[in-house]
Amino acid sequence: MSAQSSDNNKRIAKNTLLLYFRMLFMMVVSLYTSRVILNALGVEDFGIYNVVGGLVSMFSVISGSLSAAISRFITYELGKGDQSNLNKIFSASVTIQLLLSLIIVVLIESVGVWFLNTKMTIPADRMTAANWVLQFSIVTFVINLISVPYNAAIIAHEKMSAFAYISILEAVGKLTIAFLIMWSPIDELICYAILMCAVAVIVRLTYGHYCKKHFAECTYHFHWDKEILKRMFGFAGWNFIGSIAGILRGQGINVLLNLFFTPIVNAAQGIAVQVNNALCQFSNNFLTAINPQIIKSYSQNELDRAYDLVLYASRFAFLLLLVLSSPIICETEVILKLWLKNVPDYAAVFVRLSLILAICDAVSLPLVTLQQATGKLRNYQLVVGVLHMLNFPISLLFLYIDFEPSIVYYIAIILSVISLYARLIMQRRLIGISIVMFHKKVLSRICLVGVLNFFSLTLLRKYAENQYVSIVIAFLCSLILSIIVGLNKSEINYFITKIKTKI
Repeated sequence: MSAQSSDNNKRIAKNTLLLYFRMLFMMVVSLYTSRVILNALGVEDFGIYNVVGGLVSMFSVISGSLSAAISRFITYELGKGDQSNLNKIFSASVTIQLLLSLIIVVLIESVGVWFLNTKMTIPADRMTAANWVLQFSIVTFVINLISVPYNAAIIAHEKMSAFAYISILEAVGKLTIAFLIMWSPIDELICYAILMCAVAVIVRLTYGHYCKKHFAECTYHFHWDKEILKRMFGFAGWNFIGSIAGILRGQGINVLLNLFFTPIVNAAQGIAVQVNNALCQFSNNFLTAINPQIIKSYSQNELDRAYDLVLYASRFAFLLLLVLSSPIICETEVILKLWLKNVPDYAAVFVRLSLILAICDAVSLPLVTLQQATGKLRNYQLVVGVLHMLNFPISLLFLYIDFEPSIVYYIAIILSVISLYARLIMQRRLIGISIVMFHKKVLSRICLVGVLNFFSLTLLRKYAENQYVSIVIAFLCSLILSIIVGLNKSEINYFITKIKTKI
């Protein structure tokens, strides 16, 4: 192993630890915050906030593809060491986001307001509050949109400590909000939207200050470089399909549930998203630390290292989520009752299925990063993007013929598995990744772990007399299976050595 590769691996490990510190704090705070907010707002208002916020997020389809392009181009240029181009790309990125913000505001204020007031299932006495939520959600959305180039710069420079500390600030702000709304002199739902917007402003200013202080390229000057814009829009153009698919699968499904059911189902969906986001931070933090190395390795033509990182990341992301999700999947009802005083209908089944979906998706995420590193997205998005896009019309069909709301998750899981194989086939054709090697080093191991874990959870649910003991056993079983079956011999020996060193 070269000295540079060793340094890069150490950087990945350090950044992962920093991100996990951030994640553990935020997970505890966010879960507690959700409990307080649910009780303060009530199930119905909690559902309204989630679905109205989701309506605004649907318009991110316009910006999502460009956001991915910005992150990729900044990281790619940094990997090449082209400092002169970095400021041009950053400034062009901010200009693009400002223009997109204007377009999105116009669209939401016209189409979004009309859809909210004429099509969505909102109680008449809460329609005024819902409209206020929409307006402040727009402001929050625009602020987060403008922050994308700054966040991309932090990730590209691998300064994960900034994320750790600023995210703690954000978590503390949201926890403060949870308590403030209980003494709100105005409508609690409106107050919540206002305060969430205020936190977004503070976080945005903090990120901006940090980037300007530490990164030379993060000083904005109006810049309109046609060549850079052409490259970005060329990358984003085909990525647009993926953005549409992601929005339809996420917020689009949330809106569908509102059209066919009530805000209470949206509240259950919101709870599932909270749990999903909390646990996915474990794998996402690991991937956030490793993704820049994948892109930089590819930009430096170190293809073997890029492929090795993808194989490693896919397997570990799956195992991390499996270990953490198993206790929750095993005893969802018990855990939700401990966490929340008032558990919405469908929350338990939504939580289980959302975690299974996240475990399936985790395997594909490093493949997505590698594909974006290549910049070759046309054929890839035409196949994979369209597959994900099918989730919305198929879910609409099944809900129309009176299926239970949980059907949307079953459809998403099936399409996620199909999409994984579609990604592998496309990347074999585009960049020569070995499907056989992916099966051998990733899929064969994680499938065996998954099957064995499923049987162990089934037996626990059937025979365990104490539910709290069942939670502990579920965690230990999945952990042991992940280590013995999921890791290879060298990885097991590595962890044993590390444990002995610590002891």
